[in-house]
Amino acid sequence: MPPGAHIVLSGIQLVLAGIDIGVLVAAPIGPVNVLCIQRAGNQGLLGGVAAGLGAVLGDGSLAAIAAFSMTAISDLLIAYSGPIQLLGGLVPIGFGVGLLFRGPRLVLAPGQDSRLWEHTGIIPQTFFLTISNPGAILGMVAVIGGLSLLIGGLDTYLEALLLVASVMGGSLLWWLALSELIATIRHRLNESRLRLINRVAETLLIAFGAMLSLNELALHWS
Repeated sequence: MPPGAHIVLSGIQLVLAGIDIGVLVAAPIGPVNVLCIQRAGNQGLLGGVAAGLGAVLGDGSLAAIAAFSMTAISDLLIAYSGPIQLLGGLVPIGFGVGLLFRGPRLVLAPGQDSRLWEHTGIIPQTFFLTISNPGAILGMVAVIGGLSLLIGGLDTYLEALLLVASVMGGSLLWWLALSELIATIRHRLNESRLRLINRVAETLLIAFGAMLSLNELALHWS
């Protein structure tokens, strides 16, 4: 490609790029994936979807910061990435400890339906888990920044809005697919299998949180 040349994306191509970004940032195993699996196993499809909705809103917020070139907010998040990382490590530890003292149980029997509003309490929690993750912050800024450079920038607010909506759509597709997968096999779950899921979930959450917190403390005291 000649110097200074840029790739021109049509509206559909921009949407597809945004969906790809949404899936890519949501798919790696992290605290929200663990919570989504645990809640879909215990509470059914909508329990898992509700956990994912917080991440969708978090991904959308980070994508908006990058796409609309909100440099002041972006610089603030990066400047305070240390305290954010420390706090972001304590939150999954709290979730893990909570699971440790909560007995495994099928809140809904297989085939029984619930309503999304019954699970909304988890949404702000997974939203905070997402926006307090320095890796998610830097990753989203880097990916959208790289795409913007590749196509010569987002020329209009409509293009930026379209990209943000597409990122959220891709993220939502991931959480729907993951929740549906777990909900489909939950009829095979019994108390011992639920206990195993809870133990794995609490271990991973505490490990994720400890890794983030210890890494920040090590950088601070080195």
